[in-house]
Amino acid sequence: MTIDVYTATGTKKGTATLPKVLFEAPINEGLMHQAVVRQQSNKRRSISFVKRRGDIRGSTRKLFQQKGTGRARRGSVRSPILRGGSKSFGPSKLANYVKNMPKKMRRASLYSALSAQAKNGAIIGLESYPDKISTKDAVSMLQKMPVDLGRKIVIITPEKHAHLCLSTGNLDAVETVMVQYLNPEMILGAHHIIFMVDAIKKAEKIFGGDSEEEKKEPAKKEPIKKPAAKIATTTTATKK
Repeated sequence: MTIDVYTATGTKKGTATLPKVLFEAPINEGLMHQAVVRQQSNKRRSISFVKRRGDIRGSTRKLFQQKGTGRARRGSVRSPILRGGSKSFGPSKLANYVKNMPKKMRRASLYSALSAQAKNGAIIGLESYPDKISTKDAVSMLQKMPVDLGRKIVIITPEKHAHLCLSTGNLDAVETVMVQYLNPEMILGAHHIIFMVDAIKKAEKIFGGDSEEEKKEPAKKEPIKKPAAKIATTTTATKK
C-alpha cells in the first residue's frame, strides 16, 4: 500500500510505501473497541466522594437506651438515618478504574486501527518541515493538502519537532505527537493522519519488531547427551 507524500509547501512530491506489518493487518473491531475503552478507563479519575460513618465528626454514644422508651432503636448521631449523618452506599474516591491488556493484544489493536485508517484513505505523508515557527505557513500547507481544516488532524513526527508543534499549537483540531505515543484512541479519533516519512520507518522499527521476530521459528536446541552410566560388575570367587 502506498500513500501520497507532500512537501512543507503543500505540493505533491511523490509516494511512500507503508509497511505491511502495520498497515495491512486484519481489522478486528472488537479488539479496537476494547483497547479504546481501556485507554479511556485508565484516564478516569474518581473525584466523587461522600462521607461515611467513620468520616463524620460526632460522638459514638448511644442516644438513648435500647428498650423502655417506646421509640425506635437508635444508634449514634453518625447514623445515615439522622440529619447531618453519613451517607449509605455513596461513591468513594478510592474506586479503581484501571484496566489491563496483554502486550500482544495492545499491538494487535494498534495494527488494526492503522490498517483501518489506511484502508479508508485517511493517511498521507509529509516529507519534512523547516525549522521555522509560523502558524500562517502551517495553515497554508494544510490548505493545499487533501485534508479538511476543522476536522481532527494528527501529525506524527519521528522525534520532538518544536517548530512544527508551535506552528500548529493555535490551530483547532490539529495535534502533533511523536511516533512512540501512537495509540488506537488517537488514530481512530482522527479524520486525517499525516505521517512524516521518517516517522513511518521509526514506527515499523518500534511497533513492528516483535511481530517480525515472532514469525521466525526459534532454533531447535540439540538434546544434551548424558554420559552412559557405568554398570557395576561383581566378581565371584571360583571354588578350587
